[in-house]
Amino acid sequence: MIKSLTKNFTLEEFLKLPETKPSSEYINGQIIQKPMPQGKHSKLQGKLVTGINEIGESQKIAFAFPELRCTFGGRSIVPDIAVFAWERILLDERGEVANVFKTYPDWTIEILSPDQSQTKVTGNILHCLKHGSRFGWLIDPDEHSVLVYPPKQQPELLQEEQEILPVPDLVNGFQLTVGQLFGWLKL
Repeated sequence: MIKSLTKNFTLEEFLKLPETKPSSEYINGQIIQKPMPQGKHSKLQGKLVTGINEIGESQKIAFAFPELRCTFGGRSIVPDIAVFAWERILLDERGEVANVFKTYPDWTIEILSPDQSQTKVTGNILHCLKHGSRFGWLIDPDEHSVLVYPPKQQPELLQEEQEILPVPDLVNGFQLTVGQLFGWLKL
């Protein structure tokens, strides 16, 4: 069950609250706690982060962050995976990765959990696209399907094992089929 606080908060009030486990998000004045990730979610998240970073980090073109809070456009959300183009990764005064990201990811990836609202997750992807993200994925482990959200285009539903999942141009070297993605769920 997803927890939601009914009192309206401002974004500034929300950002002063302590972090929760699992993370809470600030959407339209409401604080909504994400569901605890389960096995399929965790396996897919780990494999995707590793796969994207093998290409992105080695070539210094992109980096995938799991569960990174991104605050922009009046929301503070925590995509399952937030991918940033290398030149957009925020750094602190020491040249290290910043702790606070007040910007949108270039590619947002969400993995649907069994008790999670597909509408809320889709709303977060659309919010990212509206504010500058280049791409979005909504992965449904139970249906073995991926809704791909290219910017300013109709979403595309991919379910056939041989279909190649489109990726944003910032990670062109990353190639994966629907079958490979969901094949990761097997040991």
